[in-house]
Amino acid sequence: MALTIRSMTQADKAEWHRLWTAYLEFYETSVPEKVYAATFARLLDPARPTQNALVAESEGALVGLVHYIYHPHNWKLEDVCYLQDLYADPSVRGQGVGRGLIEAVYAAADANGTPMVYWLTQDFNAVARQLYDRVAKLTPFIKYQR
Repeated sequence: MALTIRSMTQADKAEWHRLWTAYLEFYETSVPEKVYAATFARLLDPARPTQNALVAESEGALVGLVHYIYHPHNWKLEDVCYLQDLYADPSVRGQGVGRGLIEAVYAAADANGTPMVYWLTQDFNAVARQLYDRVAKLTPFIKYQR
């Protein structure tokens, strides 16, 4: 499969919406349309360089997405990068889409002078965790949330 990883554009809105909806459904959640609109606008807004999106394209169709956010960290001088959402269409899983998107975030973070990239996943996400175990280091942290 020929795969291109690139920055998201305005023309990607419908396909991005489809992919992000599928991602949210995997995690058994949803967001209102106004959140879709605001998120898409933020990800493309040059005045918000801390929020970013890349897409994976194959044969003219979007087959994956990743959202990542740079933010300060109290233990480091440099910003860190939170890889917030990562999704590959089920029809292309196992063909390098997830790895390509993660490696593209790594490259963007390196170019930004951001040494650390981190993300969260649910413990039951066994298929994705097989990839994550190959491209990153599992940490012992547990997430709490209000």
